[in-house]
Amino acid sequence: MRPFIARLARQTAQNGWVANTANGLSIAIEGNADLQQQFLYRLNNDAPRLAVIASQTISQQPLAHFIDFQIKDSAIDGNKSVFVLPDLAICTDCVSDISNPASRFYCYPFTSCSHCGPRYSIMLNQPYDRERTTMTGFKWCIDCEHEYQAVDNRRFHAQTIACPNCGPALQLLDYAGNTLAQNDVLFAAGEYLRAGKILAIKGIGGFQLLVDATNQDAIERLRIRKHRPQKPFALMVADLAAAQALCFINDLEQQALMSYAAPIVLLKKRSGKSIADSVAPENRLLGVMMAYSPLHYLLLHDFGAPLVATSGNRHNEPICINNDQALEQLAGIADYFLMHNRPILRPLDDSIVRLIGDKVTVLRRARGYVPTPITLKSVPDMLAVGGQLKNTVAVSHGKQILLSQHLGDLDSASTQRQFDATVNDLQDFYQIKPVKIIHDLHSDYASSHSAERLAHCVNPSLKTAAVQHHYAHILSCMAEHNLEPPLLGIAWDGSGLGSDNTLWGGEFLCLHAKGFQRYAHFRPFALPGGYKAIQEPRRAALGMLYEILADLAFDRNGLVFSEPELQLLGSALSKHINCPTTTSVGRIFDAVASLLGLCQINHYEGQAAMALENCATNAIQSDAFYDFQLTETEPLVIDWQLMLEQLLDDIFKLSTNSPSTSSGRTVFNEHINKALIADKFHNTLAEIILAVAVRAGEQSIVLSGGCFQNACLVEKAVAKLKTAGFTVYCHEKIPPNDGGLAVGQLYATKYIG
Repeated sequence: MRPFIARLARQTAQNGWVANTANGLSIAIEGNADLQQQFLYRLNNDAPRLAVIASQTISQQPLAHFIDFQIKDSAIDGNKSVFVLPDLAICTDCVSDISNPASRFYCYPFTSCSHCGPRYSIMLNQPYDRERTTMTGFKWCIDCEHEYQAVDNRRFHAQTIACPNCGPALQLLDYAGNTLAQNDVLFAAGEYLRAGKILAIKGIGGFQLLVDATNQDAIERLRIRKHRPQKPFALMVADLAAAQALCFINDLEQQALMSYAAPIVLLKKRSGKSIADSVAPENRLLGVMMAYSPLHYLLLHDFGAPLVATSGNRHNEPICINNDQALEQLAGIADYFLMHNRPILRPLDDSIVRLIGDKVTVLRRARGYVPTPITLKSVPDMLAVGGQLKNTVAVSHGKQILLSQHLGDLDSASTQRQFDATVNDLQDFYQIKPVKIIHDLHSDYASSHSAERLAHCVNPSLKTAAVQHHYAHILSCMAEHNLEPPLLGIAWDGSGLGSDNTLWGGEFLCLHAKGFQRYAHFRPFALPGGYKAIQEPRRAALGMLYEILADLAFDRNGLVFSEPELQLLGSALSKHINCPTTTSVGRIFDAVASLLGLCQINHYEGQAAMALENCATNAIQSDAFYDFQLTETEPLVIDWQLMLEQLLDDIFKLSTNSPSTSSGRTVFNEHINKALIADKFHNTLAEIILAVAVRAGEQSIVLSGGCFQNACLVEKAVAKLKTAGFTVYCHEKIPPNDGGLAVGQLYATKYIG
């Protein structure tokens, strides 16, 4: 922004200065009054695409008789601005530079300018100046210093400017840490990829693992080494044409792909694609991202084909960010390491977005989006620690909420250490001293334990507060849209602890000025085996069948359990041993996917639900749905028994035959019209949403929770609600999954103190 203002002042004949301060930018101008009005107009209308002008104050001051216009040194007074740029994908001008043999930046993998390059990932402190980034160890050469000081150059005051003479450098190592090449490093790395090797590359926000996306054997080897048997991998491509060859891309998806954030965009596959089936097995979508740094761009263009690009980490551990750490942790996964000597300060995974309806929705918020703040009304300084899965943390400061990057599931000691480091970093970076720490109602979450520990570490008198999981989901969407109650919030997910100490997940909450009322929920059913039922959709199916059929359920589900398993599960269900009940729609998705034979064991979170959505999109769309019932008294109970009975009838009615096993148990047939049933199931959920919304009588409807990552469900539900005259709000900038919980936890303090 400062270089833009300096150029604008020059173009409008204004003298004065611009400087970073704790509250943003301060500008002083002296000159012709008419030209000053032109300056102000262009400041507000022609500012760089990344500029955020949240507010401005203009005042008249005595003449200072400035003789020129200067960019002054940043003011450092202990206060910190919340407006810090995220890391930016390479711009088209820098692509031209690294592709031009006549340019001094030709083939230089760390080329950047004031419009692109690393920002948040390398910032040591605020304000953003080179000496407060990890580039401080690289002294400018004469040419770079000249461009830095040239007002009309796009590298004017570009803090990350560097070239082959003065900037970071690459090296290629083997898994034992032996240096293999320092010249022609990119060519050598490409040769290893062509040979089917796995390459660890140090990107903008951390290491990635790359492999040839057309090489089935190489991808299978990566899956084995990373303990990732079926979860889809993302692809990195050199340019838009390469992405279009693989996927169908509309205008909104193209804008997301080509944006400065350069996220992974989930796109519909084309048939007859050239990539290996093992990239995204049994999935109609591909996650695709552009080569977002000069290093990636040069490597992809030399390689000439898409690459699998996945996070450089061990299973359930944080992404690696430094060279020694990568060599230690990834040596059993990667064959070779493409490294450099520019330090990364903060781990930032690749962000993930998806088009849902007519909105691009962020599903994982990290590189390219963090630390862009969420603006709301003034709130005190507080810290929220999120949930157990897809964890993020957030702080509030002034009129802003600052949501951290995606940290992952807090199931390992290393992820919990990264959680602690991120909490400390957010507080230090923004100089925030929280007056309260907010956590989930579930006391066994690692984040909840940490909240109590952090409170004692910061100040023994510092208070903590618990916010119910699904209430926080709804509030996170409200915060994004600056909504106020009353409204009806619909929160559907895998599970979260309810106010009655049971597992919720299919919730309709009426929000009011002092909290919420549980207006409706799904009929509870048992999850045999507890946590194992989350991993095994077949258990959720058995739990639902047992709820309506009791012991007869075991005669309907003989295909997917052995006799000893059925005996054990039957005993557990009849005696209520380790069979918690739930209202979770996420588990209902699992159950239906199991009954249709789509997924019996989840190898990754959400696998069964994704399979069911994929299946539904293959159907000839209709309005047909299954029946359900609503009770008369509040909280309303959504009885799904008729739905399940009719769904089971469809399974047999739409079969080519209905064989039985030798034991007499009915076996679900593989030849049923699964797509039709899956589509009717999604229609039923949309009808349930509409029916409850009509009964509740609130005009505004908010959809949140992990189930609303399902585009098929969201599009059907929103269409029905809008046709009925409701105003519907969905997530866009904040993830609807648990990655947005921390925002909702902070927003809750407006209503529950």
